Amino acid sequence: MKREIKGNVSWVGYVDWELQKFHGDDYSIMNGSSQNAYLIEEEKTVLIDTVWTPHGNEFVNNLREEIGLDKIDVIVMNHGEADHSGALPELMREIPDTPIYCTANAVKSLEGQYGKNGWNFKTVKTGDSVDIGNGKKLIFVEMKMLHWPDSMATYLTGDNVLFSNDAFGQHFAAGGLFNDTADRCLLEKEAMKYYANILNPFSSFVTRKLDEINSLGLPIDIIAPSHGVIWREDPLSIVGKYAEWADEYQEDQVTVIYDTMWEGTAAIAHEIAGAVSRISPGTEVKVFNCSKADKNEIMTEVFKSKAVAVGSPTVGNDILTSVSSTVHFMKSLKFQNKKAAAFGCYGWSGESVKILKEKLTDAGFRVVDESIRSMWKPNDEELASAESLAKALLS
Repeated sequence: MKREIKGNVSWVGYVDWELQKFHGDDYSIMNGSSQNAYLIEEEKTVLIDTVWTPHGNEFVNNLREEIGLDKIDVIVMNHGEADHSGALPELMREIPDTPIYCTANAVKSLEGQYGKNGWNFKTVKTGDSVDIGNGKKLIFVEMKMLHWPDSMATYLTGDNVLFSNDAFGQHFAAGGLFNDTADRCLLEKEAMKYYANILNPFSSFVTRKLDEINSLGLPIDIIAPSHGVIWREDPLSIVGKYAEWADEYQEDQVTVIYDTMWEGTAAIAHEIAGAVSRISPGTEVKVFNCSKADKNEIMTEVFKSKAVAVGSPTVGNDILTSVSSTVHFMKSLKFQNKKAAAFGCYGWSGESVKILKEKLTDAGFRVVDESIRSMWKPNDEELASAESLAKALLS
């Protein structure tokens, strides 16, 4: 079903209320999501992106009923990932000669996923444009590594709409489509989670791309991303957030992450959290057992934090796999300018703290000297040392 965005621009995507995970099992979805595709009906009719394969048949049938597939003059593929391009093969079986505007890398992506079908690709780069009639044109802006090498955004003159692809999106199902109709607290939470877990590794690219978009001097009235809400009320507010988040973002927060076998490491974790609160009452403190908490929620809190403390008991001369995978995930997200400390209990060999320090250093954290390493279970003196560890994280 078409839903008007502005002028002759409509949303023709799919709101997926039941979606619970994304990127395999690597991203948790708590509040649904959407795959946003857009239709522009000027002298030429333009389709911007499609939807994921499971909804492809419904998507193509809806287009057929709304406008007739033979009315589509131009297809723009801002990104080749399957959640954007999944319905493209079915659509192209119906209108095989329709030109597809995309980056050269997107051609590689689309042919790699769907085979070489002889589609009519028109490769574009930043600054290229196509006239769609009525005095309007599409201007293309490459968005390399936000978050794939093939990504780009498309700007519609006249209506001043930026179809921003994965930038400025969220995995968030919003029935009203627009940011001014959504729960604002939930929207900001989901936007930050999306940035922290998907785009943070590419923050340097974000900063450069925001500067480039600003240098183009394009007026922006609406930002229409590929997932989540469409930004029509103060759309540049999310651009400002991205500039802030890309700049080694942190709040006055410390996050404690641990797993435990017989509750000794858990006791240290909570003692560290208590010490941080006693020393700095204004500092937000979050504590997560990483074998129980959602990993993407944890990473969002790490993103917000100026420091983390990570704990594991020693098992098999190593750390628990739950903690190891958590630190590995933190490394992949390339957090910047954050401190870290290590702690843990042991019964015999006691390597966990040393291993954690090495892994946290390798993940890009500035690891403090202070740590807590307790045999069997922490005694009063060891628990008291949480004060010095907390001070080191806060200093």
